[in-house]
Amino acid sequence: MTARPLGAAELLRSVGLLADGPAAWGTPVRSNRPGVYVIELPSPPQAAPVDFEAVGRWLERVPGLTLDGATPTGRELAARLHRFWLPDQPVLYVGMSAASIGARVAAYHRTPLGDPRPHAGGYWLKTLSGLDRLRVWWAETAAAEEYEDGLLSAFAEGVPAEVAAALHDPAVVLPFANLQTADGVRKDHGIRGALLAREPVGPATPAERRAAAARATAGGASTSRATGVLRSERVLRRPRSAADRAAPTQGRNAVRPPTRLTEAGLSALRAELGELTTVARPAVVARIKAARELGDLKENSEYQEARREQSFLEGRVQAIEELLRHVEIIEGGSDEGRVRLGSTVVVEHDGVEATYAVVGTNESDPAGGKVSIGSPIGAALLGKAEGDEFEVVTPSGRLRYRIVAVR
Repeated sequence: MTARPLGAAELLRSVGLLADGPAAWGTPVRSNRPGVYVIELPSPPQAAPVDFEAVGRWLERVPGLTLDGATPTGRELAARLHRFWLPDQPVLYVGMSAASIGARVAAYHRTPLGDPRPHAGGYWLKTLSGLDRLRVWWAETAAAEEYEDGLLSAFAEGVPAEVAAALHDPAVVLPFANLQTADGVRKDHGIRGALLAREPVGPATPAERRAAAARATAGGASTSRATGVLRSERVLRRPRSAADRAAPTQGRNAVRPPTRLTEAGLSALRAELGELTTVARPAVVARIKAARELGDLKENSEYQEARREQSFLEGRVQAIEELLRHVEIIEGGSDEGRVRLGSTVVVEHDGVEATYAVVGTNESDPAGGKVSIGSPIGAALLGKAEGDEFEVVTPSGRLRYRIVAVR
């Protein structure tokens, strides 16, 4: 069947739930039981109805927000949000509560954009105009987490391939305001520090308030309330200095140490990533889809097992992708005859020789003759030369080694 947009009630029914509602956004959802809820915008526009004033207030409230590692203007941030809009898709957010649907939706509604509490999930929704037109549908279920995953999967299946391909991150297809899958796989949107880390107090001084306001409204842009399309903007942004670019960021954006790999290690990681994304991922997605069609997700052991496998797989994919983003290749050989990363070393202990390759922590394989610099023997080898002797402390006592050759 050709992929087609599903409304909130139809989406709930597609996973076997009885839809209740709708309630207008901001009015009570009359359910105090656990379950899932879906927020939709009837007759969604082709372009994201971004409220530029809301985006400006967001930047003023959270001056530490960055986009792709740099401080954005309101125009740049709004443009990135536009890149995640799905034309013709009425569903904007899928959420769940393990306690009370009504309490969760109410908390979501009253959380200001940029605040982490009482519930900031799906905060992108607050960047849109026309929120009074939103509708909330819901379904009570004790298996809220499982059905949230089922709803997100069913939503993705209803997005045409050509529409998904046009997204800023076509690999993770979710409703506009959902930023991650039930497995924790995040959209690659580049926005960091979007929520205040503590109770919001705003910029500390009048000067900081003026600077944040100027950044938020850079260019004096105006927005059509009806469509949210930016009409005219002129970027007035201070160029970043060399010192700004060189300075490391703090907290969640702190500079990550490099992943030191040999060429062989890099090839192995790339091969593993290719296997996971092109073979294992489609296979587990197909298993989840088939299991979901069997019925009740809470008592569905096939579905539960496939979901666990998917969670492990996606976690490994994310870990490898993060490693590959910070690769530093280790060249083989020695440094003036001394052991370094990438060296191959022949050592002798009690008359028995052994050969080790000194590698980074991500390639450690003692049984295969690869010792990492984080291991006792790997750390002791660094900087040593042929003929040097050294000791390694092990649970069974001190072992003495002599370096026979370094290459």
